[in-house]
Parts: sequence; structure tokens; C-alpha cells
Amino acid sequence: MQPAADWVLVNKETIVYTDPTPVTLTTDLLGYQVTVEATPIRFTYDFGDGGRPLVTTDPGAPYPAFETFHVYRALGTRTITLTTEWSGRYQVAGSPVWRDVDGTAQTTATSTPFEVVERTSKLVAELCTAVPTPDDCR
Repeated sequence: MQPAADWVLVNKETIVYTDPTPVTLTTDLLGYQVTVEATPIRFTYDFGDGGRPLVTTDPGAPYPAFETFHVYRALGTRTITLTTEWSGRYQVAGSPVWRDVDGTAQTTATSTPFEVVERTSKLVAELCTAVPTPDDCR
């Protein structure tokens, strides 16, 4: 998620993205070496604010090339839950043939809680880091 902080701004884009790289695992199965490859095919983001989940095949990208985002309209503590749907295929050692796995699998990951906050700005006459703090910085 971007920004990568423990807070995001209300009414501004919170960018989300994930790694679309297939995952490969090799294991022994009944004495045969089998390689399994799982490829992410769909991403469902639940932004934790009661809105409709975002379902997409786009893994997203970080700023400035982002297209996958959410705008929070209310303040509060939130988490983002990403459910990834995976397709699979496997190959038995010694065979050049990859075979599709019937069906799909899902994994779910949830962010650490973060705050949706509002920030305001104002013009001041002096640096607010001055000691003592100027009156218009309070």
C-alpha cells in the first residue's frame, strides 16, 4: 500500500498493488519429483470501510504508474484484506508436459491496521521548529 505509513489521507488515493510473480515449489510425491507452479489470476481488495470490494486481474503498480487504488471517505482505523485467486499446473520430473490443476486456490493477507486521517495546512510567519514555538504554529 502507498503511502507506506501507519496512516493515509481521507479523500485521497490509497494505492494498492501486489507481486504477480508465479510461485514454484518442487516436492517429492510418492517417490516422484513434482514441480507445481501457481499463478495469480485475480485479486480482491476489501478496504475495510464497508464499501464494495475491488475485484481485478491487474496486480497494480506503485506511484506514479498506479491504477489500482481506493479513496476513503471517512476517518477511522482500517485494514486492507487482499484475497488472491491462483491457477495451477504441475510437471513430473522427466516429463516435458505441464498439466493443469483443476480448479483454483485462494490465499488471503491482511495489512496491519492504519488510520485514515485528515490534515490541514496554514501559512505561518516563522518556522514552526523555532524555540520557543511561534504563536501561529500552535
